Amino acid sequence: MARTPSNMLPLGTKAPTFNLLDTTSDTYKSLENLQGAQGTVIAFICNHCPFVIHINKALVDTANLYQEKGINFIAISSNDIEKYPQDGPEKMKSHAQDTGYCFPYLYDETQEIAKAYDAACTPDFYLFDNNLELVYRGQMDASRPGNGLENDAGDLIHAMDCLLKKTPNEAAQKPSIGCNIKWKPTNLPS
Repeated sequence: MARTPSNMLPLGTKAPTFNLLDTTSDTYKSLENLQGAQGTVIAFICNHCPFVIHINKALVDTANLYQEKGINFIAISSNDIEKYPQDGPEKMKSHAQDTGYCFPYLYDETQEIAKAYDAACTPDFYLFDNNLELVYRGQMDASRPGNGLENDAGDLIHAMDCLLKKTPNEAAQKPSIGCNIKWKPTNLPS
């Protein structure tokens, strides 16, 4: 499996806005409607990536815990569904139900939102404060399929705890590693 690192969007970047199809509710939802009172996690994921499958349980557990604390989670899939039909909206909806996603699972058909966030891989995590300014980006934790490390969401949890306590996050922010986003031929990054 490919091991693509995430790009590290500069801290302080304002979250690009969007209005995308939420496959779990079949309605369009905007960032402004979904942002959390304390912060917002945006995760670029997909259905089939083994790196995402590896973190799904920890992602759901972490989202359930932190949404109660005012940090909302939003998942976005931007993959080319012509070549990867298993990542299409209908399959996203059933995957979200089967996996127990407690957050919207949005479909970025044009891939413009992935480009706006400089997303490169799945999973790719971004944490924004209540002003939608980037305070964390990178890995959920150091666990990867087959490396034997516990999938505890430690890096993301530490960043969210720092945000909630309004203390600086002094921990190193490390890129996520995962499958590359499956770009449409017309959208290949330069």
